[in-house]
Amino acid sequence: MSARRSTAAALLTLAVATAALAGCSQKKDDKASADAVKVNATDSACEVSKTSFPAGHVVIDIANKGSKTTEVYVYGDADKIITERENIGPGTKASITAEIKAGSYEIACKPGMVGDGIRQKITVTGDAAASGASTDPRLTAAVDAYRTYAQEQADATIPVVTQFADAIKAGDLEKAKSLFAPSRTGWERTEPVAESFGDIDPKTDTREDGLEPGQEWTGWHKLEKSLWADARIGDDEKKLADQLVTDLKDWQTKIPTAEITATSMANGAKELLDEVATGKITGEEDRYSHTDLADFAANVEGAQKAYELLKPVASEKDAELAKTLDAEFTAIQALLAKYKQADGGYTSYDKVTEAERKTFSDAVNSLGEPLSKLAAAVVVK
Repeated sequence: MSARRSTAAALLTLAVATAALAGCSQKKDDKASADAVKVNATDSACEVSKTSFPAGHVVIDIANKGSKTTEVYVYGDADKIITERENIGPGTKASITAEIKAGSYEIACKPGMVGDGIRQKITVTGDAAASGASTDPRLTAAVDAYRTYAQEQADATIPVVTQFADAIKAGDLEKAKSLFAPSRTGWERTEPVAESFGDIDPKTDTREDGLEPGQEWTGWHKLEKSLWADARIGDDEKKLADQLVTDLKDWQTKIPTAEITATSMANGAKELLDEVATGKITGEEDRYSHTDLADFAANVEGAQKAYELLKPVASEKDAELAKTLDAEFTAIQALLAKYKQADGGYTSYDKVTEAERKTFSDAVNSLGEPLSKLAAAVVVK
């Protein structure tokens, strides 16, 4: 065979092989799309394409067709959060990859990101172990390590929040103010785990404008308002301080029972970035104390911890994604470092200009987009 004919034959073989691979890839994508649970969220409806599907790794494709920013949750018993995606803007789409065990659940859409949501009951059938649940020992080790990390953060929180409460009970306004942000660090690093229990987060970390009808306002932000806006420590504040310690000890004891999977770790990392985008960047989270950057930094640290534990598998399956995440985490940590103070705290957020806030927002968005792909990169197929 001539060199020209040989080259032509080789090119033809390569083209056929490439087409075959593309066809296989397209079939896989089509199958994944067909298997996904589709949620169409509007301002008044939450349409779910399937109300029954097999246990294991589940993809939920969300389209917000309403005029309000929405959230989508999968709730278990007693509104335990199985997985969630926040901050889905009007006309935008999002996807969640989650590991869900057999059982009865509810999918909830929350237009305006408030209330109990518009809910649809679903049934997850079969056995998760037989439906693609993680069997990679590296992911098992990552889950174990992350549970240990979450427990360590809770254990470290209790002494500091106790000091915060003691300062309030002693009527020491300035000392209580100095301990407010440090008392929140462990919580902010592992907030998705804390939120998963359903009843603890509303009691400890609700802002005044996030209260549900009939809900009593308690927790950090109620005390924050008293300390900064009202400069008041009275009997009510002292009772609230004791209640905060009690509620956080409840969180501490529940961590061993938290449902943690590789995909929930990945989704939790994205949720922490969503927390930054919806509360810290806007200055809404700590609106009286202006300690938003301390919470921001803790959220980023928690997200990075989850990523680093999952990285051995994620980098093997999607090297480019890991490379991007490494660079984006480095960039956002470098940005935060510019605002770190000598005492270990951060610049008061009311001193951060609009232009600087825009820089923070861009950095969060730049990290959030690739981070949303982490869960899919640790699915074992």
